[in-house]
Amino acid sequence: MGKTIAIANQKGGVGKTTTAINLAASLAVLEYKTLLIDADPQANATSGLGYDPKEIENSIYECIIENLDPQTVIRESNTPHLYLLPAHIDLVGAEIEMINLPDREKMMYYAVEKIKNQYDFIIIDCSPSLGLITVNALTAADSVIVPVQCEYFALEGLGKLLNTIKIVQGRLNPRLDIEGILLTMFDVRLRLSRQVVDEVKTHFQQMVFDTIISRNTRLSEAPSFGETIIMHDATSTGAINYLNLAREILQKNNLIKKQ
Repeated sequence: MGKTIAIANQKGGVGKTTTAINLAASLAVLEYKTLLIDADPQANATSGLGYDPKEIENSIYECIIENLDPQTVIRESNTPHLYLLPAHIDLVGAEIEMINLPDREKMMYYAVEKIKNQYDFIIIDCSPSLGLITVNALTAADSVIVPVQCEYFALEGLGKLLNTIKIVQGRLNPRLDIEGILLTMFDVRLRLSRQVVDEVKTHFQQMVFDTIISRNTRLSEAPSFGETIIMHDATSTGAINYLNLAREILQKNNLIKKQ
């Protein structure tokens, strides 16, 4: 059975979708069959893999609201072993439609369970909020990665997210684990970036990944081409960072394939 990892932070602009896309792509390049679920109404992970969200007929929305089989919605990407369960703007209304459902926090869990055995990894890109869709993603996941940008307000709101994770663990998903805190947008030229790294590691110690994602122009421009960083520029710092993150996760979970 595959491992499901949610990428979550209610703050926008922390590299969440960039991490979801490129971690999924890195795992796929390492020959692990990987599904990227776009659970954000902005559908940036969908467009980041080269699909126009406006042209998506069925998406994760239909899977959780209309009980559509996810297998009929999943699309291939231009990266071998990487697949996409897309999103479109209709997902905005899903939280309202789910309010009166008896198991409203578990709708995504039911969808993921139908396909979990078919993938080595499922990566869920969450929306920048702590709403019902994000709670659904955390309920469906085995673990969560929290991206934290190396900037002044890095730890702002992190306590609220960790409290939400604790509530989900206690009430909805006792198997949910924190895979790790990922430092992103690191600029080696800035003293502030180094201070944030030290502060986060002091607060969270072993919870912080060794891999740090550096600021990288190629990483920023890849989505405009509908490409992952590995397809866009496999030799860039961004590609190397995310491949290192994938290897660190594999090692942590004792999943390194024997050559």
